[in-house]
Amino acid sequence: MKFTEFNLDDNILEAVSHMGFDEATPIQEFAIPRILAGKDLIACAQTGTGKTAAFVLPILHKLANKPDSNTNTLILVPTRELAIQIDQAIQGFSYYISVGSIAVYGGGDAVSYTEQERALKHGRDIIVATPGRLLSHLAQGYVNFKHVKHLILDEADKMMDMGFAEDIEKIIKHLPAERQTLMFSATMPPKIRSLSKKILHHPEEITLAVSKPAEGVTQAVYLSYDAQKIEVLKYLLKEREDYTSIIVFTSQKAKVNEIVKHLRSAGHKALGISSDLEQDAREEVLIGFRSKRIRILVATDVMSRGIDIKEINMVINFDAPRDAEDYVHRIGRTARANTQGEAVTLINPRDMLRMHRIEELIEMEVPRLTLPEALGEQPKWSLKAENDGNRNNNHRRGRGGDSRKPRGNGGGQRHNKNRRANNGGNKTKTDRQ
Repeated sequence: MKFTEFNLDDNILEAVSHMGFDEATPIQEFAIPRILAGKDLIACAQTGTGKTAAFVLPILHKLANKPDSNTNTLILVPTRELAIQIDQAIQGFSYYISVGSIAVYGGGDAVSYTEQERALKHGRDIIVATPGRLLSHLAQGYVNFKHVKHLILDEADKMMDMGFAEDIEKIIKHLPAERQTLMFSATMPPKIRSLSKKILHHPEEITLAVSKPAEGVTQAVYLSYDAQKIEVLKYLLKEREDYTSIIVFTSQKAKVNEIVKHLRSAGHKALGISSDLEQDAREEVLIGFRSKRIRILVATDVMSRGIDIKEINMVINFDAPRDAEDYVHRIGRTARANTQGEAVTLINPRDMLRMHRIEELIEMEVPRLTLPEALGEQPKWSLKAENDGNRNNNHRRGRGGDSRKPRGNGGGQRHNKNRRANNGGNKTKTDRQ
C-alpha cells in the first residue's frame, strides 16, 4: 500500500516523499487508518518495522491545521535516545506543516531543563518524554496537559522491564480521561496486557511477527572462551573490511572501554557509548557513527532500542544479553526496513543456556560456526556448561574449521512454536531516563 492511499495531508505526503518513503510497511498499513479513525490501539511488532511513522504520520495529519499551541500529544518512551530519535522523526515528517515538538529527558544542562519547562507550561504540540524526567516536571505544578488528546506509549514492554509501570500510571492521572491512547510494543507479556486493560478503551489490536528477527538478518554463533573473544572480534572485523557501520553490544558497562581500547590499538575507528556518558557526549558519539566517521560503535543494551541509523551492516554480540528479548532488539539494529544485515554472537560456556533460551524465543537454531585454527580450540556446546564456568579460559590449539561468513538466514530447525522464553521479573529503573 502506498502512503498516498491514506489520504494524509498533502504537505505531510510531500515530506514523506522527500524522505524517500513510498510503500507503507505492514504495521503502518494496519495502524494508520485505525489511528485516523480515532480508535485506541495496542500494536505488537518487532523492532525496525516502521512503528514510529505508524503513529507519527496520523497524529501529524490531525495536527496539520491545529489553530493553537496547546499540548495535544504526549509520547512516553523508555530512554532518552529513543525520545531524541522520535523527536527527529517528527521534525522530518512535519517539515512542511506548522507543528512543534520537544524531547523531554534527563541528563541535560540547565538550559535544556528551562526549555522543557517552558514547553510544558505554555504548550508544544507534541511532547516526547521519558517517565522519570516528566514526573520531575509534573511535581513542580506548572505542566499543562488539560488539552492532551493523544497518549502514545512506545516500547511499552521496555518501560515495564525498566520498572516504569507505576510512573506511567502517575502520569496518566494528569491527563484528560477523554483521549485516544495508543500502545506500541515489540512483545506482549502479561504486564502489558494488564496495563492495556487499565488505560485503553475498547482497543483494536495488531500483532505482527512477535519476537522474531527481521528476515534480512543473517545470524551466526561462535562458541569462544572469554580470553578468545577479543581476537575473534578482530578476526570478524578484518574479514569484513568493506563494512562501514558496525555495532558491538556488551551486557556490561565496564567492558565498553576495554573493548574500544583493544579495537583502537588494532587500528579500528571505534568509540563506546553507555549510560555513564553525559548526554552531550552521547550525541557527539552518535553523530560520528551516523556520518560514518566512526566505523564501530561499542554499546550496552541501553542503546539496543534507541539507535535508528540506516545501513548498519553488522551487529556483533560480544556476549549474550541477559534477556532473550534483548537479542531481538540488538540484532534489529541491522537489516532495517527490508534491507540485509549480519548478526554474530560470541558465546562462552556460561552463556550457552542464555543462547538456548534465545533460540526458543525466536524459534530457530542459530548456526554455529567453527573458529579459525589460529584462534585455538573452542568450547563444546553444552547446556551443562553454565555450571562449569570458564575453567578453560586460556587459548588452546585445536583443529581448524569453517570460518566462512554465514550466508542465508540460517535455515535452523524450528522449535515448538508455543514455547517462549521466561523474561524474568521487573528490573529497576536506571539512569537511562
